[in-house]
Amino acid sequence: MTIEELLNYRKSILEDSKDEDGFIQQQPLLSQALPLMLDAKLVDSEDYNESYYKHEADNLKINAYVVNESGERLQLFMVNESSINEVASDEELQISSRLDYESQFKRVTRFITKAVKGQLNDEIQDSDPVKAIVSKITSAEGIEQFDVIEIFLISLTATVSFKGAVPQPRRIHFVEERQSITYKLDGHKSSKEYLISKRLIDLNFLFNVLVSRGCREPLSVNFDKTFGYNLEVINAARESNFESYLCVMKADVLADLYKHYSSRLLEKNVRSFLQFKGANKGIRDTIRNEPEKFIAYNNGLTITAVDARIIQSKKKMYIESLKDFQIVNGGQTTATIYFSMKDGLDISKVRVMAKINVAKETSEEKLEEMISKISRFSNTQSKVSNVDLRARNPQLLKLKALSESIATPSGVNWFFERAKGDFNTIVRKAGKNSNRIKKEYPNERRFSKEQLAKYSSSWGDKPFMVKKGGEKIFRYFIEQISPEDDVNETIDINRDFYEELVSKIILFRAMEKIYGQGKNSMGQLRSAVIPYALSVLYQYTDGSNNGKRFNLSKIWKKEGLEEDLSEYLRTMMLLLNNIIKKYSVSDDYGEYSKNPELWNRIKCSPEIVKFMSASNSCDILKKYAISNKG
Repeated sequence: MTIEELLNYRKSILEDSKDEDGFIQQQPLLSQALPLMLDAKLVDSEDYNESYYKHEADNLKINAYVVNESGERLQLFMVNESSINEVASDEELQISSRLDYESQFKRVTRFITKAVKGQLNDEIQDSDPVKAIVSKITSAEGIEQFDVIEIFLISLTATVSFKGAVPQPRRIHFVEERQSITYKLDGHKSSKEYLISKRLIDLNFLFNVLVSRGCREPLSVNFDKTFGYNLEVINAARESNFESYLCVMKADVLADLYKHYSSRLLEKNVRSFLQFKGANKGIRDTIRNEPEKFIAYNNGLTITAVDARIIQSKKKMYIESLKDFQIVNGGQTTATIYFSMKDGLDISKVRVMAKINVAKETSEEKLEEMISKISRFSNTQSKVSNVDLRARNPQLLKLKALSESIATPSGVNWFFERAKGDFNTIVRKAGKNSNRIKKEYPNERRFSKEQLAKYSSSWGDKPFMVKKGGEKIFRYFIEQISPEDDVNETIDINRDFYEELVSKIILFRAMEKIYGQGKNSMGQLRSAVIPYALSVLYQYTDGSNNGKRFNLSKIWKKEGLEEDLSEYLRTMMLLLNNIIKKYSVSDDYGEYSKNPELWNRIKCSPEIVKFMSASNSCDILKKYAISNKG
């Protein structure tokens, strides 16, 4: 990539971040950055909780936050305002100094310190969107919960090196810091040590992920530098492009690994942490009652890498570092060890067997195939389904074929990006015709497989699942269209299915526009309100027992929403924006909307019953109703 490419890319981002009045808004910018960060596996979902806060005098700022799926990591996002200035010169946008970015990160680290100390409680009103996370950080629960705080600086600048005649793009890495913060809680003084991680999301990063087909960012683990620990191993197999090592790992090293990297360790592992259920409960019981026998009772870990730095010392062999480190079997063991330690269990006597497979000079595709086989053949502690191990699901291939063959009533096609980077590859190959491709498939007529899962699954009775986003909702969607049990039949992916799917996408995206973003929005709960509203509509149509279905074909034929439906959905979303707050038992409404208990309260609430029985609802449902036979 060149500096010119980065700066041209910036223009398109800014254009997509403008509101109806033509002003650049920071929230739409975040909405563009998060999916790319999800592609790079830096976050678990493209969803975020809006929490804009800025205090000029104290030099504090954050834009949004996310709590990762397993709950121990708080991710904070901040937009560099100076970088979104439309009149900034190309020279001003080229940053070479680490200090320029450090000064931005400092605004967030100061926010963290003041929040933990409780110094923001009186400054922030209850109605302020940042109140929920400040209250959480300050509480005993939050102090106990968060071990890692990860800061993402979104900066539309090109990071460069001026060595040589022409500026060249470069990356700047920021060292993790351990910060101990003293606070008072219930009159008692105490302190908490946090691992503070800083990550720059600049034009270099965003553009690289956008144009890459394999946009996953390999995880390199240096045991010596990070943990002061070299892993003693024995060589079990050695071929020209494959090596295998056996070792015994201390549990505290595994716990530290999980603390540093969380779900990134398990990226190619087929399941996220399953909490202390089933086999995981057995692991925890062994840690508590028979830690010395852990190595005998547990199947151990299988780790893959693409390169290893080996150190020979006398008659012993050590691994100093591994490139593209992944736990492909034993992810549950690793997470359980970490959370057991976090809960106060002694893990000092626990040892874990590990097999490390190093596949050198192999393609991403072959590495994926190897990992899939490892997971399929060796994973016995928790059931792994064929759905979990999918590489190219045939149902997705059918959808791809349909998207290429079926035009809308106006004669245009939608682009289904089944594999990451497909669209950008086509654009690059088009050369001089790239603008024609972009016009043929604008952003509003493209969708990824993750978006497919979100849009499709929103039309159902699990809005809390949709809110979780990312891999979780994708796996749920795949299981719906490709069930493995004998009870449910595989869904027929045909023209009718595809037309309804596109209608659901149009419906969802139209509701996003109606809800709005930033200063023109209904509130800060868009990502929860929309799936909840669609689930309410589904509950009274397709999901009811009255034999009536919602006529999605009206949306397909119009390729949009009629005015009466738009206004009706606006009213429904305003209602849900209020009752989500009313029925949440947590002030963190965005996070609590991932809880099925909230949906159970809302769907049967008197407010929803009254709204759906009102004349306006009856008129809309009658207009858009078709019989199950129709």
